[in-house]
Amino acid sequence: MESTEPEPSDSRPQEEEEEEEEEEEEDDDGAHPLPEQPLTAMEDCLAKKMEITVSEAEKRTGRNAMNIQETYTAYLIETRAVESQGEGQCAPVESLWRRYSEFELLRNYLSVTYPHIVVPPLPEKRADFVWHKLSADNMDPDFVERRRIGLENFLLRVASHPVLCQDKIFYAFLMQEGGWKEMVNETGFQLKADSRLKALNATFRVKNPDKRFTELKHYSDELQSVISHLLRVRARVADRLYGVYKVHGNYGRVFSEWSAIEKEMGDGLQSAGHHMDVYAASIDDILEEEEHYADQLKEYLFYAEALRAVCRKHELMQYDLEMAAQDLTSKKQQCEELATGTVRTFSLKGMTSKLFGQETPEQREAKIKILEEQIQEGEEQLKSKNLEGRDFVKSAWADIERFKEQKNHDLKEALISYAVMQISMCKKGIQVWTNAKECFSKM
Repeated sequence: MESTEPEPSDSRPQEEEEEEEEEEEEDDDGAHPLPEQPLTAMEDCLAKKMEITVSEAEKRTGRNAMNIQETYTAYLIETRAVESQGEGQCAPVESLWRRYSEFELLRNYLSVTYPHIVVPPLPEKRADFVWHKLSADNMDPDFVERRRIGLENFLLRVASHPVLCQDKIFYAFLMQEGGWKEMVNETGFQLKADSRLKALNATFRVKNPDKRFTELKHYSDELQSVISHLLRVRARVADRLYGVYKVHGNYGRVFSEWSAIEKEMGDGLQSAGHHMDVYAASIDDILEEEEHYADQLKEYLFYAEALRAVCRKHELMQYDLEMAAQDLTSKKQQCEELATGTVRTFSLKGMTSKLFGQETPEQREAKIKILEEQIQEGEEQLKSKNLEGRDFVKSAWADIERFKEQKNHDLKEALISYAVMQISMCKKGIQVWTNAKECFSKM
C-alpha cells in the first residue's frame, strides 16, 4: 500500500520560477489567503493543555427547524484544564451537550476554512459494513456507544493538530454551548465553500494538473477501495465465526443430555458440556471487541475522502490560475492587434472592422489604454494566484506528510492488535478442547 503513495517534489509552475524574485519582495507585506502556520510546537497543542472526553450519550425528543417532532441523540462533552492539576489541586470539569449535526457543522467549517489540511473525519452517521447480528439502526445503544467513542476521537484528533487546535470556533465548540451556531455562521464560511459543479468542471478542464496531487487522488481512491474490501471480508468472517461458536453450544447440550444416562461417565460429560457452553457464549464479547478495530479502519476509509478534498481544492486553484493566464494572454493579443492594426486570428471584431470601417485613432488609443489597465490588473492577479498556489502546495504537503506518519502508525497498531486478538481467540479454543480432553480422561 505504501509504495503507491505520491512523494513530494520540488517542481513548481513556470510562472512562479519566472517571478521568484518579485514574489520574495511581496512575501513581506502581501496578503495571503491561507491561515498562517503556527510557530508553536506540538507540545503547545490543545490536547496537551486540556482533557477532552465525550462521556455519555442521551436520547432526546424535540422539534426541528420545520417544527416537526424528532428523536435524536445528544452527546456530553467534558473538558478539564491540565495545567491547573498540580499540587493536589483538581481543575473543575466544564461540560456541555452537542448533537451530531453540530459536529458536522464544525467539520464543514474546518474543511472550508483550512482547505490545505486533511481534516479528521467524523464517525459514520449510520452503520455500514456490519455483520448480520449487528443492528444498523442509528439509535441502537451499541451503535450510539461506538459513535460516542468516534466523536471523542474526532475531537482529540482536532485538538492534537498543530493548526486546527488553535481555531477559536473549535475552542468555542468545546466551551460555549449557547450562541455557538450563530458564531459559526457569522464567519461566512458557507460563502467560501466551492460548489460541486465548479469542482467537477475544474477536474475535467484543468490543462496542467500537478502530478503529485493527481497521484495522491489516485492513492486515496485505492486506499478507500482496499479498506472497503477489508471491512466486507471482516463482516463475512464475523458471520461465520459467530455460527461456529454458537454451534459449540450444541456440544454442551448433547453432552449434558448424555451425562444424564451415564453413571461412570456422567461427571466428565457434564464438565465438558459446561466448557462448551462457556466457549459458545464468549463470541459476543469477542465480536464486540472486534467492532472497535473495524471502527479504526472505517476512520481511514473516511480519511480517504478528506485527502480527495485537498486534491479538489488544488485543482480549483490550478484551474483559476490557468483561466487568469488565458484571459491575460487574450488581452495582450487584443492590445497588440489594436496597436499594429493587424488581426492574427478570425474574430467578430475583425469582421466588424471590414464591414463598417476601421476605428479612428482616438478610439483605438482609448481602447488600448483600457486594455493596458486591464493587463496590469491581470498581471497582478496572476501573480497573486501564483503566490496563493505556492503557499497552498507548501502547506498542503506539510500536512499530508504529517497525515502519512499518523496513518502508518495507526493502521500498523490496529492491524497488530487485531492479529493479537485473533491469536488470543484461537488459544481460547485450544484451551476449551484441552479442558474437554481432561474431562474425558477422568471418565
